Amino acid sequence: MNVIKKLRGEGSALPPKPSIRNIVLAGIGGFITIAILAGLNASLVATLILGSFGASCVLVFGFPDAPFSQPRNVVAGHFLSSLIGLLCLTLFGAEWWSVSIAVGLAISLMMLTRTVHPPAGSNPVIVFLAQPGWDFLYLPTLSGAVIIILIALVYNNISRKERYPKYW
Repeated sequence: MNVIKKLRGEGSALPPKPSIRNIVLAGIGGFITIAILAGLNASLVATLILGSFGASCVLVFGFPDAPFSQPRNVVAGHFLSSLIGLLCLTLFGAEWWSVSIAVGLAISLMMLTRTVHPPAGSNPVIVFLAQPGWDFLYLPTLSGAVIIILIALVYNNISRKERYPKYW
């Protein structure tokens, strides 16, 4: 019965609504970033975009002060999660249980290294679906995450009075 009561939640109020300015700026930041990644993706004939990068944009432009949005978390979180995905795929093959192990290990490793970036938690699943080679670590994972951060550094420091990042 206690679990049923917990499912009702605490009854806390919703978080405050962001200002229209912040909402618009976050949307523009995400648009610019994905446009650049998609444009480079098309012109370089190299994969530079992952589905998880859209969620990364939500964090770095919508919530740039959050720990999950800091450069160290974005870059290392994506890299470590893709690495774990590739290791598990290589060692265990594409099995339902091996992708589960990969996601669990990615979460644990991000927590251990203090580089948690929630969108990166989907990278092992992406690895198992696409079954890429080891170059996936660099194109698109590392290069795409670095491009996101480079854009976020410029955009967030131009569009806001607060500094970005909070830490490296």
